[in-house]
Formats: sequence, structure tokens, C-alpha cells
Amino acid sequence: MPRGIQLFSIGPTVAFRTTAVLKIQRTTEGAAIVLTVSGRLDAGNVSELCESLDVIAIGTTVVLDLTDLLLADRYVVRLLCEWEAAGGRIALRNCPAYIRTWMAAQDLR
Repeated sequence: MPRGIQLFSIGPTVAFRTTAVLKIQRTTEGAAIVLTVSGRLDAGNVSELCESLDVIAIGTTVVLDLTDLLLADRYVVRLLCEWEAAGGRIALRNCPAYIRTWMAAQDLR
């Protein structure tokens, strides 16, 4: 080691990966089922939302309340866009403005 250079440690290096936390709460509102989605929704955990939708009887109106949705990735935005474009069964409520902007840009191309 060259003279005058000192090595010292400032402590251990800690690396961690935050896990995507997703919470889906189911309530009823008249004849509709409301799924309130909270946290982060991405390609890695969207299957949980799809499973929640699959157990709801065909013909039942489903409202996805996205008030507490913190983050969504491109895959999820495209999926939300497709569900909304299909009309009828799934309606989006309280969709964050950034997601609406992204959905408009998707244009389903």
C-alpha cells in the first residue's frame, strides 16, 4: 500500500430489496363487488388481483377502487386500460392521474 493512504471502514454495507406490498380488500356496494387495491401493483403480483377477479361470478359488476394504489408498472397499466376498454364488467374508480395519463398514452397499440 502506498505511503500516506489509510484504509478505514465506515461500517457494514447492507443491501436489501424492498418487496412489493399489495393489499386487496373486497366489499360489496349494492349488486357490485368493490376491490380496493392498495400498495404496489406490478407484473410480479398482478396475478393476485386476477385471482380475486376470477372468483367473482360472471355477470357481477366489479369496481376496482385505486385510491390507495401507490405504484403500477407498464404491464398493469396496459391491463387496466384493456379492462376499461372492454367495458361492462370492470370499472375503475379513483384512478390516480398519473395512471390515467399513462393509459391515455398507451392507446392499446
